[in-house]
Amino acid sequence: MSPTPRPADPNLKGVPHIQARAAPTLATADAQDFVALSVEELASSHIPFLLAGTYAVSAYTGISRPTKDLDIFCKAGDFNRILAHFKSKGFDIEVEDDRWLGKVKQGEHFFDVIFAGSNGTMPIGDAWFENARQMDFNGHKVRVVAPTELIWSKCFVQLRHRYDGADVVHVILRAHDQIDWRRLLGHMEVHWEVLLMHLLNFRWIYPTERDKVPDWLLDELLERLAAQRQLPLPQMKICRGRMFSRIDFEIDVKEWGFADVGGEGELRQEQEGALL
Repeated sequence: MSPTPRPADPNLKGVPHIQARAAPTLATADAQDFVALSVEELASSHIPFLLAGTYAVSAYTGISRPTKDLDIFCKAGDFNRILAHFKSKGFDIEVEDDRWLGKVKQGEHFFDVIFAGSNGTMPIGDAWFENARQMDFNGHKVRVVAPTELIWSKCFVQLRHRYDGADVVHVILRAHDQIDWRRLLGHMEVHWEVLLMHLLNFRWIYPTERDKVPDWLLDELLERLAAQRQLPLPQMKICRGRMFSRIDFEIDVKEWGFADVGGEGELRQEQEGALL
């Protein structure tokens, strides 16, 4: 029997409520106990957080799949507070990468505390909370990341051993009417080609569902592509593949003369001259 939800946090007043379509499965009863305890501590801390990752995907799509942990999103200013709170309660904590990621651990179990994307493109700020949903989870009413930001959080996860493109298209399919497409374009403004890739991927996977993506958005992105094709090639050799995977595209930066996301590389004309 599911726990009876406690009285709603007054800070959740006005946050739209959703009924989760499904939830992930946890391998053991111990893992379930750890998740329940973690959510209890998060709620009691009164530090704002968002439920994200597989739990959010399951809530919006109805897909239930195994998971080993929670993904908890927060603002950068609350990152240290969450870790400090759990440390004071006897949990082990780890700052895995001070640019975006920490962990709360208890034995073999853990959950991730995330305040940005690993590639620096996705700082979690007030807008994430202003546009969040709420749902009942382990006896608490908690904020869950909105479909718009959920897609953003997964667009750049394209590694050899992990690819979240299926999550992106499933969220579009099942929650398209809850996506703020203009806000999503704003999030992806600098990297609009990545958004276009995912939308074309969706159209190819679901040819009968192409109308789930608004025409104006596809028109806008294709117009950008057409305009870009009229421009000369950039002079600085750049490999943005490292925004997907630092490991898979390491050789491009270390041996082939491409600039990383930051820093400088070879100029294309200099490279061509060296090859003559």
